[in-house]
Amino acid sequence: MTMLPAIALIYWAPGWPAAWAILGFLTLQRLGELAYARRNTARLLARGAVEHGRRHYPAMVAIHTAFIIVLWASVAPDQPMIGVFVAAFVVLQLARLWVLATLGPYWTTRIISSPEFPRITKGPYRLVRHPNYWVVSLEIIVIPLMFGLFWVALVWSLLNAIILTIRIRAENAVLSERAVQKPVA
Repeated sequence: MTMLPAIALIYWAPGWPAAWAILGFLTLQRLGELAYARRNTARLLARGAVEHGRRHYPAMVAIHTAFIIVLWASVAPDQPMIGVFVAAFVVLQLARLWVLATLGPYWTTRIISSPEFPRITKGPYRLVRHPNYWVVSLEIIVIPLMFGLFWVALVWSLLNAIILTIRIRAENAVLSERAVQKPVA
């Protein structure tokens, strides 16, 4: 009986389909980001930029799409959630917004570059390299753990590590061509 208050602090079971609300938010967020990225990509290409790393992009999309599909297939609408991971998810959304705001028109899901584009060193980029990949990597751990899906966190963390090894290598090669910070458009 004395364990119940401790469990209440760990598990959140709101009695409404909050789990699916979170997955719905996540899905809509990703679709919105894809639209934003597509618009930014078109604008950057129109300014003379070039896409790099095309060969690995379909694998990256497949990994992230499968991640969301597995979450939807594995999570009940009213599934209890682990509170500390819900809080971590909220913090990661703020970090995601910080990255998007810092990159502005240069944020895409593809590697789009031109030597004339600035190398961003403000915001989260002054603290860590590739902050967006840090956010995504942590989300791939936190979101499944929020629902108690340890196996999803493990499998997709491994898949993400593989694709990010390829992606970051390609992106670093492209970024080395850029000068350090110019004013952002």
